[in-house]
Amino acid sequence: MKRTAKQALEELSVAELESKVREGAEQMFRLKFQMSMGQTDGVNKLRSLRKEKARMLTVLRERELAAQSQGKK
Repeated sequence: MKRTAKQALEELSVAELESKVREGAEQMFRLKFQMSMGQTDGVNKLRSLRKEKARMLTVLRERELAAQSQGKK
Protein backbone atom coordinates (compact mmCIF):
# COMPACT_ATOMS: atom_id res chain seq x y z
CA MET A 1 0.00 0.00 0.00
CA LYS A 2 1.17 3.52 -0.79
CA ARG A 3 1.79 5.85 2.14
CA THR A 4 0.42 9.36 2.03
CA ALA A 5 2.59 12.39 2.69
CA LYS A 6 0.90 12.93 6.05
CA GLN A 7 1.56 9.35 7.15
CA ALA A 8 5.23 9.75 6.31
CA LEU A 9 5.40 12.99 8.31
CA GLU A 10 3.69 11.41 11.31
CA GLU A 11 6.59 8.96 11.61
CA LEU A 12 9.14 11.76 12.05
CA SER A 13 10.19 13.16 15.42
CA VAL A 14 9.34 16.69 16.49
CA ALA A 15 12.95 17.82 15.96
CA GLU A 16 12.99 16.36 12.45
CA LEU A 17 9.69 18.07 11.60
CA GLU A 18 10.90 21.43 12.89
CA SER A 19 14.10 21.03 10.89
CA LYS A 20 12.12 20.25 7.73
CA VAL A 21 9.89 23.29 8.32
CA ARG A 22 12.98 25.53 8.52
CA GLU A 23 14.49 23.95 5.40
CA GLY A 24 11.23 24.43 3.52
CA ALA A 25 11.02 28.07 4.58
CA GLU A 26 14.56 28.70 3.33
CA GLN A 27 13.78 26.95 0.06
CA MET A 28 10.60 29.03 -0.36
CA PHE A 29 12.54 32.22 0.29
CA ARG A 30 15.16 31.35 -2.35
CA LEU A 31 12.47 30.37 -4.84
CA LYS A 32 10.50 33.60 -4.27
CA PHE A 33 13.69 35.60 -4.70
CA GLN A 34 14.51 33.79 -7.97
CA MET A 35 10.97 34.36 -9.21
CA SER A 36 11.19 38.08 -8.45
CA MET A 37 14.42 38.26 -10.43
CA GLY A 38 12.77 36.46 -13.34
CA GLN A 39 15.19 33.54 -13.18
CA THR A 40 12.66 30.76 -12.80
CA ASP A 41 9.01 29.97 -13.27
CA GLY A 42 8.54 27.93 -10.09
CA VAL A 43 4.93 28.63 -9.24
CA ASN A 44 4.09 24.93 -8.99
CA LYS A 45 7.14 24.25 -6.84
CA LEU A 46 6.24 27.13 -4.54
CA ARG A 47 2.70 25.84 -4.21
CA SER A 48 3.89 22.34 -3.33
CA LEU A 49 6.35 23.74 -0.77
CA ARG A 50 3.57 25.73 0.90
CA LYS A 51 1.34 22.66 1.08
CA GLU A 52 4.15 20.52 2.49
CA LYS A 53 4.89 23.16 5.14
CA ALA A 54 1.20 23.23 6.09
CA ARG A 55 1.18 19.44 6.45
CA MET A 56 4.22 19.54 8.74
CA LEU A 57 2.77 22.31 10.89
CA THR A 58 -0.51 20.39 11.12
CA VAL A 59 1.24 17.26 12.38
CA LEU A 60 3.16 19.34 14.94
CA ARG A 61 -0.05 21.00 16.14
CA GLU A 62 -1.86 17.64 16.39
CA ARG A 63 0.94 16.32 18.59
CA GLU A 64 0.83 19.45 20.73
CA LEU A 65 -2.92 19.13 21.25
CA ALA A 66 -2.62 15.41 21.99
CA ALA A 67 0.01 16.13 24.64
CA GLN A 68 -2.22 18.79 26.21
CA SER A 69 -5.23 16.47 26.32
CA GLN A 70 -3.10 13.73 27.91
CA GLY A 71 -1.95 16.17 30.57
CA LYS A 72 -5.52 17.15 31.49
CA LYS A 73 -6.70 13.58 32.04
